[in-house]
Amino acid sequence: MAENYGKVYLVGSGPGDPELLTLKARRLNDTAEVIIYDQLPGKVILSSMPDSAEKIDAGKFAGKHTLTQNKINEAIVQQAKEGKMVVRLKGGDPYVFGRGGEEAEALVQEGIEFEIVPGITSAISVPAYAGIPVTHRESTSMVTFITGHEDPTKEESGLNWDALAKFEGTIVILMGVKMLRRNAEELIKNGKDSETPVALIERGTRPDQRVTVGTLASIADLAEERGVKAPAITVVGDVVRLHDILGEQLTGTEF
Repeated sequence: MAENYGKVYLVGSGPGDPELLTLKARRLNDTAEVIIYDQLPGKVILSSMPDSAEKIDAGKFAGKHTLTQNKINEAIVQQAKEGKMVVRLKGGDPYVFGRGGEEAEALVQEGIEFEIVPGITSAISVPAYAGIPVTHRESTSMVTFITGHEDPTKEESGLNWDALAKFEGTIVILMGVKMLRRNAEELIKNGKDSETPVALIERGTRPDQRVTVGTLASIADLAEERGVKAPAITVVGDVVRLHDILGEQLTGTEF
């Protein structure tokens, strides 16, 4: 590692509730010289960034990117090469569909010291806040996470819809609002029961959280009727039925 280079922290900020930000993430956020952030951490966490830090908006939200991923990588590398302590602040966990692996690779290639700071992934915390445990002994002992919006430059989908349709556990789809109808249709087309329960959770863990419950056959129409917008998590499986029982006990959220 070059002695005059700074250090980069790839920090997961969790699903949005500021109290779910880890102590380490908070400490690094408070002491950073540069914070390169996107919008998924949410307004409350972003508003807590210190005035002393230089802030660079990477702008990745709902398919609208202020900077491309390559430009983000370049910005992280440049700031570190100037000897600065850099926090790359990301929603959820950096290594769960957060492109943290790509950013880490760029840092390795440039000989820049870095550290991963895991965050609470929205894949489990957002359903929990909606009264939906992703596993339950009486329903399922398996869960899988998939991205609902793959890299458009890929020649072929990395998702095996046939295998997913046969999967008997919970399926959690991240970043899937735009492709919700297609994803539901793919599961049904490949043999998943069209009456399988589905929950669509917007702005999970935040005060304005909203949950839309339906089935694979109805969820896309319900989402259009309710004007569902990203960020949202989709949960597919029998555990969704627990929302009616456990979700009623939760406070501070809109259902």
